[in-house]
Amino acid sequence: QVQLVESGGGLVQAGGSLRLSCVASGLTFSLHTLSWFRQVPGKEREFVAGINSDGDLTEYLDVVKGRFTVSRDNAEKTVHLQMNSLKPEDTAVYYCAADRTDVIVRTFAVEYQYWGQGTQVTVSS
Repeated sequence: QVQLVESGGGLVQAGGSLRLSCVASGLTFSLHTLSWFRQVPGKEREFVAGINSDGDLTEYLDVVKGRFTVSRDNAEKTVHLQMNSLKPEDTAVYYCAADRTDVIVRTFAVEYQYWGQGTQVTVSS
């Protein structure tokens, strides 16, 4: 059984930082692209950042470029999202997701096979 478990969310003031982590089990971690999505009530789930299986390709949502960094540790089966200079508009539930593919980073939620339960990030102004 595949499980993705996120941690690291919380409440932070604008300008602060958080580091999200996602630990995977039940799948061959090194064969999957891993990505982070976020969702606020009433809106569709939005791609934030992703990293391919080798870690040599990353993609970011334009509004987080230069502030967020995605990384992975295949030995630890973990993917991280370092979030700096956080803004109130970054407030959302953040989800970790594993794609069927491993080479590219896709940005549509429907293409991802496995999902975590989400972790809440709240940025106060």
